[in-house]
Amino acid sequence: MLPWKRVLRPLTALLLTAAVATVPATAAHAADTAVASSSGWNDYSCKPSAAHPRPVVLVHGTLANSIDNWLALAPYLEDRGYCVFALDYGQLTGVPVFYGLGPIDKSAEQLSAYVDKVLAATGAAKVDLVGHSQGGMMPRYYLKFLGGAAKVNALVGIAPSNHGTDLDGFTNLLPYFPGASDLISAATPALADQVVGSAFLTKLNAGGDTVPGVHYTVLATKYDEVVTPYRSQFLSGSDVHNVLLQNLCSVDLSEHALVGLTDRVAFHEVANALDPAHATATTCASALG
Repeated sequence: MLPWKRVLRPLTALLLTAAVATVPATAAHAADTAVASSSGWNDYSCKPSAAHPRPVVLVHGTLANSIDNWLALAPYLEDRGYCVFALDYGQLTGVPVFYGLGPIDKSAEQLSAYVDKVLAATGAAKVDLVGHSQGGMMPRYYLKFLGGAAKVNALVGIAPSNHGTDLDGFTNLLPYFPGASDLISAATPALADQVVGSAFLTKLNAGGDTVPGVHYTVLATKYDEVVTPYRSQFLSGSDVHNVLLQNLCSVDLSEHALVGLTDRVAFHEVANALDPAHATATTCASALG
């Protein structure tokens, strides 16, 4: 990747965040209504099967929502017999469509309430969580501090920001711009929470990355340009499976967004993590499955 592209991508993300903050509040109702209706998932009459006894809750990433992040993965899992659900979280007042921007501890509280809703509707004892980017990291707060470990069997993180990101060094520039960190924190708390060394991440990772009783899987791509370095996504613990997708398919070129949106090599590994007893080898051919 050319050096100027490596700089522009994080800048674009921040500019997009600033832009959505100016969306007129009058547009919020129509946009929220569109986001609230899914394309087949979020069927609260769905009852998990004996083959797949746990519903799957999908947790979107920063600036995404419960629809656009899962247009490919949700049907992929539904076709394999799962009851699939997805929530919106981290809404900022007056900002429609783009979610995952609020304080991450508060977003974890929203996830907690949503899991309870899914369990009540399906009658299941536990759920499995699959999250992209912030959505792969935020549930760890729920598991560790909000009692989620008793209600979750597995957490699969796709390009999760588990130990924060420096955006290829971009965040190292913040001290040279007085007030920049405060502005980001005030306008988009979730971005500030995901910067390496933030108070949120320090609390989250203190005392270990995992909690007993939950199976953890992390799927990373070496071409990730958002959560960098990509190895910071990996977890340490006795029940952790860290996967670099290029070790399974060397020609997989997916970067941060595509690995969660369209990468069927990653999707195959998600399916393996959800049903390890019937896991099959993931290769480049998995992209055709």
